[in-house]
Amino acid sequence: MPLPTAARSWMDAELSMLAETARRFFETECVPRQEEWARQHHPDRAIWRRAGELGLLCPGIPEAYGGGGGGVLHEAVICEEQGRALVNSFSLNVHSGILAHYLLGYGSEEQKLRWLPKMASGDMVGAIAMTEPGAGTDLQRIKTSARLDGDCYVLNGAKTFITNGLHADLVCVAVKTDPTLGAKGVSLLMVETADLQGFRRGKLLEKVGQRGQDTVELFFDDVRVPAWNLLGDTEGRGFVQLMQQLPRERLLIAVGAAATMQRAVDDTVAYATQRQIFGDTLMSLQNTRFRLAECQTQAAIARSFVDDCMARLLRGELDAATAAMAKWWTTDALCRVADECVQIHGGYGYMTEYPIARIWADARVGRIYGGSNEVMKEIIARAIEP
Repeated sequence: MPLPTAARSWMDAELSMLAETARRFFETECVPRQEEWARQHHPDRAIWRRAGELGLLCPGIPEAYGGGGGGVLHEAVICEEQGRALVNSFSLNVHSGILAHYLLGYGSEEQKLRWLPKMASGDMVGAIAMTEPGAGTDLQRIKTSARLDGDCYVLNGAKTFITNGLHADLVCVAVKTDPTLGAKGVSLLMVETADLQGFRRGKLLEKVGQRGQDTVELFFDDVRVPAWNLLGDTEGRGFVQLMQQLPRERLLIAVGAAATMQRAVDDTVAYATQRQIFGDTLMSLQNTRFRLAECQTQAAIARSFVDDCMARLLRGELDAATAAMAKWWTTDALCRVADECVQIHGGYGYMTEYPIARIWADARVGRIYGGSNEVMKEIIARAIEP
């Protein structure tokens, strides 16, 4: 019998119904296609529109802009179900939990009305292009430029590791509008990719894990984008905009990590209970029980901490340091737990037909994206300095 989990004070009937809808969608319409998507390194485009039909896109965006009219809790329960189902071939976090909120927070009314309804329906897939071949976490070093020429910006540069990049119809691109100003010279431009001259997508990138997710390079060669597409009313606000949204992004990463961690434990308990060794089950060995006890403890701590962070976010009290704690600790813990669970599975744990092998491979990048965990610790350290 599994251990009872603590009641979640923020969960209500509406959120429970949304979670059930998301669970059915991921389990029945996505899980059976994961192997196919992994082989082709991207999901089918139609899955985005299907998610939109079910109300699983932009649930935290007001209904006036085509969204679900909910909040971060609605996004969190969908993220949790996606993590539990091990469906990582497309990123709802990037699309709904992050990009949509850049538009909601900084976009003009015209921009919101132009793009958010299409994102909510799945007619537009969203991506964020920050990382470059020579600049990752340190966004001040980006080289992609945007020069104002009449009523357009002219973009030149390249971005890499872009999640949702293959299908992306709308990309938020971090650019230097003034290369002499460091962070104060960074701006965000919204780029519609359809029939855009000078824009091209690179090959699908071969990754160790998350092989079904469409991750590509993007190239901009004298791409002309209307000046109207600048996010915010003035240039040079991009770095501040990014910093303001990162706590939300990092909390959603932690939500997914905590859910996947519990899935890893549950699968391993089921395996150890039926696996025979020395005339008894693998679960009968004290070593197995103790290891799983440690893993379950870490999963329970992760969920409790994430729930506390969620409550802080709802109260407007989630600071950058606490979000960084949640992001680094849960992603580190997921890697530890996944490794222990692979070991308990033995040779089968290294076979991709077993979910635990995919969890193990997919988990590693969590310590890198959203800001590396070393950077998370630096953010925390700065907050505790006297």
